[in-house]
Amino acid sequence: MRTAKIERKTRETDITIELSLDGKGETDISTSIPFLDHMLNLMSFHGLFDLTVKATGDIEIDFHHLMEDIGITMGEALKKALGDKKGIRRFGEATIPMDESLAQVVIDLSGRPYLVYGVKRRQGTLRRGLEVSLFEDFFRAFSNHAMMNLHIDVRYGRDLHHILEAVFKAFGRALREAVSVDQKVRSVPTTKGKL
Repeated sequence: MRTAKIERKTRETDITIELSLDGKGETDISTSIPFLDHMLNLMSFHGLFDLTVKATGDIEIDFHHLMEDIGITMGEALKKALGDKKGIRRFGEATIPMDESLAQVVIDLSGRPYLVYGVKRRQGTLRRGLEVSLFEDFFRAFSNHAMMNLHIDVRYGRDLHHILEAVFKAFGRALREAVSVDQKVRSVPTTKGKL
C-alpha cells in the first residue's frame, strides 16, 4: 500500500496528514482555513487520493505559517508514500477549465524540486482575508518537500476562486497520472537508475 502518515508540530502549527495514493478520493480535511479545505477536497477527488488533514496554527496572526507548513507536510507525505518510485509513470499533465479560467499543471516526480508558478493574479484576498499569494508559498513548500518539478500555468481567468479551483483540480489530475503505476515499467523511470 502506498500510504503515509506525517506529523509536524512547531510553535506555530500542529499538523497531521494521512495520504493514500491508491484511494477513492475520500477525504477528512480540517485546516482551520475553509477555502483551503475546499481546494484540498477538490485535489483529492480529482486525484483519487484518500486524504486526511488535521491542522491548526496561529491564524490569529495570519495564514502564512499554516499554509506553508501544510504544504511542507503534504510534500513529505507524498514523498514517503511514493517509496522507491518503482513503476510510476513519473510525469503527469492536466489542463482544466473552471468557467472563465483555464489552468495547466505539469509534474515530474524527478527528485529535483522546482516550482514555476505562472499565475498572473497573485494579489488579492478571498473570504476571511486569505491572501491568494499564499498559494504560491503552499505549492513551493509542497514541491520542495515532495522533491517534485511542478509547473503551474494559468492561461487566463478573472475570478480568483475560479483560478485556484482550476489549479487544484489540474494539480490533482496531473499528480494522479504521475503517481500511477505503469505495468510496462518494472524499475525506476529514469536512465540514472534513481530518482
